[in-house]
Amino acid sequence: MSGVFFLAWRYLLWHRWKTVILLLAVTLVIYVPLGLQLLVQQTATDMTARADRSPLLLGGRGSPLELVLNSLYFSAGLPPALNYGQVDELRASGLVKPIPLYVRFQSQGHPIVGTNLDYFAFRGLPIAAGRQMVSLGEAVIGARVAERLGIGAGESIVSSPESVFDLAGVYPLKMQVVGVLASAYSQDDNAIFVDVKTAWVIQGLGHGHQDLAQPESAASVLKKDGDRIVANAALVQYNEITADNIDSFHFHGDSDHNPLTAILPVPADDKAGVLIQGRYQSHPQLQIVQPRAIIDELLDTVFAVQRYVLVAMALVGVATAAVVLLVFLLSLRARRAEMDTMSRLGGSRVAIGSLMLAEIVIVLLASVLLAALLTGATLIWGGPLLQAVVMN
Repeated sequence: MSGVFFLAWRYLLWHRWKTVILLLAVTLVIYVPLGLQLLVQQTATDMTARADRSPLLLGGRGSPLELVLNSLYFSAGLPPALNYGQVDELRASGLVKPIPLYVRFQSQGHPIVGTNLDYFAFRGLPIAAGRQMVSLGEAVIGARVAERLGIGAGESIVSSPESVFDLAGVYPLKMQVVGVLASAYSQDDNAIFVDVKTAWVIQGLGHGHQDLAQPESAASVLKKDGDRIVANAALVQYNEITADNIDSFHFHGDSDHNPLTAILPVPADDKAGVLIQGRYQSHPQLQIVQPRAIIDELLDTVFAVQRYVLVAMALVGVATAAVVLLVFLLSLRARRAEMDTMSRLGGSRVAIGSLMLAEIVIVLLASVLLAALLTGATLIWGGPLLQAVVMN
């Protein structure tokens, strides 16, 4: 029998291109359904784990899915805004610890997350290099941001304008990177974190400019009425917050009316969570959602689509198997002269049939082995690779 496999192996090596094509076809038919199943399960596990660690989300009334994807995964569109004053109301209730979130701007494709220091304690995000942000205009970046952009503590990063044709005069803000977070293997690795007030500065709700009371600023003064000074268009606004100009940065109006995209209320216990949900259940402008329930609805849709894909892959597999069988049958017809020669040399029909069967077995075993290797690689690297593709 070893001689039969040796002859089959030598034949497959001689017709290497036909063998390679058969190997690829059979391997893909075996691997694609398994790999797809693994990727979907890994993605579902990652998404539900992050949702489980975020029991509640408060946001403007609108699409719950958009609110969850924007607040937890820093993707999707911009949900309806709510006022910062809601943070004080939640804190005053004594039921939850509110963590503000303002996820609207980006820098080189990475989301800028406006929040406070409570977020890092809640997510368990330690600093790997540098220090934590403590001042306006400072930023802490995720591990993947530092790796992709090649920056670290002590360097700077600039926010990207929302539109090339931004006529509002909001300048990109240059932020000082003061720390790099340790790898968390989550969406936090791909984010840039700043204080909420820094995000408001990016939007133009706060700004800093030269002191109009100084003589060197006379060219920027339109008119002066007592202590009230009106500037003209020549006024220089700062696009970087430094130790020299930080005192000039200020906000007009009540900060309680400034926008947030969401608030992450961390309840003291289950009872507090139920009570806070009851308070906002019928609110006309706000909604409070359970992220896990929203993600489960999304995954139900994904799994339904996956079933259709698997059925389609099964049909493709049947078609591929038929094509492979046809290739071997045509190969037998083309090798009739070869089999006649083997028969004249004393080969029995059983031996000749065993040789053909050995070729099929070798191709199938090699395909199963390759599919197993690809499945193992997907199990190890599939999740991070998929996250990298999605986050790009």
